[in-house]
Amino acid sequence: MTKPVRLTGVDEPEVLNAIERDLRQHFRGDYRVIKASSGAEALDTVSQLKQRGSQVALFLVDERMPNMTGTEFLVEAIKLYPEARKVLLTAYADTETAITAINRIGLDHYLLKPWEPPSLRLYPVLEDLLSEWFAKARPAYEGIQVAGNSLSQATFAVKDFLASNHVPYKWLDMDDEATVRELLSGSAGGAQRLPLVFFPDGTTLVQPTTRELAEKVGLQTRAQKPFYDLIVIGGGPAGLAGAVYGASEGLRTILVERSAPGGQAGTSSKIENYLGFPSGVSGEELARRAKIQATRFGAEIITAQEAVEIKREDPYRKVILDDGTELTSYAVLIAPGMEVRRLEAAGCESLLGAGVYYGAALTEAATYRGQDVIVVGGANSAGQGAMFFSVHARKVTMLVRGKGLSATMSQYLIDRIADTPNVEVLSNSTVASVRGDGRLEAVTVVDGASGERREIAAAAMFIFIGTAPRTGLCGNLVMRDAQGFVLTGRDVMSEGHRPQGWTAARDPFLYETNVPGIFCAGDARHGSGKRVAAAVGEGSATVSMVHQYLQTV
Repeated sequence: MTKPVRLTGVDEPEVLNAIERDLRQHFRGDYRVIKASSGAEALDTVSQLKQRGSQVALFLVDERMPNMTGTEFLVEAIKLYPEARKVLLTAYADTETAITAINRIGLDHYLLKPWEPPSLRLYPVLEDLLSEWFAKARPAYEGIQVAGNSLSQATFAVKDFLASNHVPYKWLDMDDEATVRELLSGSAGGAQRLPLVFFPDGTTLVQPTTRELAEKVGLQTRAQKPFYDLIVIGGGPAGLAGAVYGASEGLRTILVERSAPGGQAGTSSKIENYLGFPSGVSGEELARRAKIQATRFGAEIITAQEAVEIKREDPYRKVILDDGTELTSYAVLIAPGMEVRRLEAAGCESLLGAGVYYGAALTEAATYRGQDVIVVGGANSAGQGAMFFSVHARKVTMLVRGKGLSATMSQYLIDRIADTPNVEVLSNSTVASVRGDGRLEAVTVVDGASGERREIAAAAMFIFIGTAPRTGLCGNLVMRDAQGFVLTGRDVMSEGHRPQGWTAARDPFLYETNVPGIFCAGDARHGSGKRVAAAVGEGSATVSMVHQYLQTV
């Protein structure tokens, strides 16, 4: 693949030469570095690169250039390369300008001059931004291709699995492209068995399971060690935090995730109230960073495997996977998160993947560009989904069961929705049924106050109606409340007495269950905060308790 471009625009020759030297020294193996001495020259270069079909990964621009500021240059440059990362070189006195650029053009970062030493103040920042860009880049395609019907639930599952695991692929819609029909005609099963997944080595998977797909694309699906200090069940924010902190503190750690790291939070189009990300961060990006962090510290992450049972065999704890594999450890962190509740409305099940989706289904946004869509639900996830789809859809209608959003949604999201002209909120509204011939066409809505029914035309409906804890694997071993949430700490005590079967000469730790060495964190825990930051905090805090427990084993 041709190396992507990093374009540097700086006015002062000394600064330009210095930044070019540092960039070439560190990044020349993966990127082409092109310099320009003025904004006008840089814009001309950008136009030429666009005409040649070249990729631009990052703009690094000095704010103080004559005739055209760095911000003014970026305003024009991102029209041609909207996905390129944007970095501004500024003097200390330009901090307010940089903040203005964040709000005006979504500036990704600003660096103060001088940036010495580059190993600390330049390279880590740019490596992080380039990693983000590369995760979403669409190079001249030489990789995996998915062929199928855009309204097929099985096809959607394949696309969603690949996208959630940050595996790039090219989508080939057999209904739209004659070349795809020709491609399918020569495949095993032809067009009768979809989806088909084509790989660069010439092999094809027909209607693959997620595990087959995971193994083929190189994701780890099996444990590498015979024994672990800590098994983490679930790859949401709590589980990922547990894996990061466990591995970083020397514990032999493995994380088991049934689908893709990120959990429910991984489907959030934008999380704007997470500490340290003033411009917001997508759940997908947060999960990607956390996965890289965990594996960097040595944690194993196995995907497309579901934990179905936990066993106590003192002093060991065992986790049984759905393929029969047994993982053995001293401690277990249960962080399976939540599973979506199904919408009990006529017609929904038959149209799943054909206009009806649970969660944000970010991979389908382009499919419904310029059309009307419906978002069902009134919590933060629904609000984030509505804001995301408002960028693509002609109109977004939110159906909220309650009287309004204030009881279930953060105020910042309520304000955003109110300020977005193509988002309409219908309170006291529930879905009675959906209809469509092969794809969603309309939704029948009931007004809870008046009982009136009306039909709303829509190309897609995204459902966020609440979740239930995914804790069936606990069986009778781990105590849960009536709703299925796992009890921990004081909640497993009865009138000051330790739970039955408790063998440790101490009370349970804050996030420890009724079984010593089995912990729970995140949304599936009784009394948890139900926020991403809270889940991360619980997952990381649990590791210190695991260390204390291991001292007694």
